Amino acid sequence: MRAVFGLVLLVGLALAGFAVYMAQGYFEQQQAALEQQRRAAAQQTPTVEVWAVVRPMLYGEPITREDVQPIKYAEPFLPEGVFFTEEELFPQGLDVQRVVLRQMETNEPVLAVKVTAPGENAGLTTMLGRGMRAFAIRVDVASGVSGFLRPGDKVDVYWTGRVLSASAGEQDVTRLIQSAVKLIAVDQTSDANSNSASIARTVTVEATPEQVAALAQAQSTGNLSLSLVGAYDDTIASGIEVDQRSLLGLEEQQVVEVVPEQVERVCTIRTRKGAEVVEIPIPCSN
Repeated sequence: MRAVFGLVLLVGLALAGFAVYMAQGYFEQQQAALEQQRRAAAQQTPTVEVWAVVRPMLYGEPITREDVQPIKYAEPFLPEGVFFTEEELFPQGLDVQRVVLRQMETNEPVLAVKVTAPGENAGLTTMLGRGMRAFAIRVDVASGVSGFLRPGDKVDVYWTGRVLSASAGEQDVTRLIQSAVKLIAVDQTSDANSNSASIARTVTVEATPEQVAALAQAQSTGNLSLSLVGAYDDTIASGIEVDQRSLLGLEEQQVVEVVPEQVERVCTIRTRKGAEVVEIPIPCSN
């Protein structure tokens, strides 16, 4: 009996030790998992709530409350001009809407540069920068880059006309007068997302008042042509002028003034000897 009791006691102690071992292992696993979660939480990017569109929105569409919703956005990568609250997006109430200026895709945050102020229309006045003016230039299929100009593109403006040169007289000249001027409208379209090519009759550029004066003078005295600048080209062209002589490689003719040689002065007196007249050289008096 005592042997059986001792055997049961040993088995009980073994089971208790095994249970303690298993419990200790479980607690260690839980502790490791909690530590891993803490590390993951520490490395997790913080987010903030901003307002975004719920569907694709095109230029000129009004933004209603049904078109937007709050989403989580990574705080370190937050773009400038987002709206954090509904009151910021609709400061004058839901009845006073904003209008889309640039196309937005689903779940894209609404940015201040992509919408008008509350109650404003999507006109040219909302697209002009501070101190800038809008100026229209007449174009055709040749001067308008075959209809491939779109709002938002940049162009160089060339003037072709006749000038008076002191050495060569009147001659035709083509000169770069403005570089990297931004287009804000083509005909009556200011939608930068339009992909259709059309032959425009006018393009509207954004320019300073001084540039507007120069363009107006150039347009009234000659022909203007546009040259499309690459989207990633940050160079500024200047000092470009081509005339007929430089185009054809002709050297300018120099006018050489011919000065006649001085003729030596000869003084004579005439004397008559009978029917014969004789000229006798004498020194010339001053």
